[in-house]
Amino acid sequence: MRDESGVPLNGQTAGVLITNTGWIVPIIATTADGWQVWTPCGRTADLTEGRVVESADFVIDAGHGGSRESGAVGPGGLREADLNLQVALKIRDALVGAGYSVIMTRETDVRVPIVTRGEIAQALDPVANISIHFNAGTDAGSADPGTEMYHQIESSESKRLAGLMYEEVFATLDGYDINWVSLSDAGAMSRPNRSGGDYYGVLRRPGPVTSVLVEFGYISNRAEEELYADPVVQQQLAAATLRAVDRLVHTTDPGSGFTADPMFRGYGPSGAGRTDDCVDPKLQ
Repeated sequence: MRDESGVPLNGQTAGVLITNTGWIVPIIATTADGWQVWTPCGRTADLTEGRVVESADFVIDAGHGGSRESGAVGPGGLREADLNLQVALKIRDALVGAGYSVIMTRETDVRVPIVTRGEIAQALDPVANISIHFNAGTDAGSADPGTEMYHQIESSESKRLAGLMYEEVFATLDGYDINWVSLSDAGAMSRPNRSGGDYYGVLRRPGPVTSVLVEFGYISNRAEEELYADPVVQQQLAAATLRAVDRLVHTTDPGSGFTADPMFRGYGPSGAGRTDDCVDPKLQ
């Protein structure tokens, strides 16, 4: 099923298949000798090989990826897509080490359209779906990190997780004495689109799944680019994420750092991720 623009409608699958070529594809149905799956480009395919995963505690989404979607690029050449993946892998390992089951939307430098990222989250019905990003744009100097956490407008658990993530990540980064940049309203917030729904596809597409979009800081700022490139700092961000997740699961802590009236950030494109000109990879 597709919408009027030809993009697949989310919510059609249950469980995922990890293919022998390393792709995570949502399962539409079982067949006589395998599975009908939702391909990375949002098409259907019949596969006979792979490993089924019916559910996961958390989905970790490394934003952007592949040659077409580098995301932001720092002044020293660091691609956001690469940094997102480096940090996301460390977050996965931290959560798995703590006993949580985790599936990632991508584990290598590949493009996964946002509609498919959303379907992976829905197919696994996790406690939460966490999309990892780094920011670009502002050059406004700040004494504090410009960390931003975006939550779903209609989800109280998404808002709580955003507040918990903000607390843990801000406390971690605030220990570094560097030249930060930040927007004046940085914090945990929502961002609506023209119709009042969630602006970001990675929050809208997962539907009922609790989801947050993490913007750890600004790689467009040279000092921060150098900081985030450090594997030690990446590990600290992973540890901060684990602390937030543990608090989400085991406490009723509400989180903090909420921006009550965020500034208008525009209605431009919410990120690449449609299936236009998408070429499916070899799945088996």
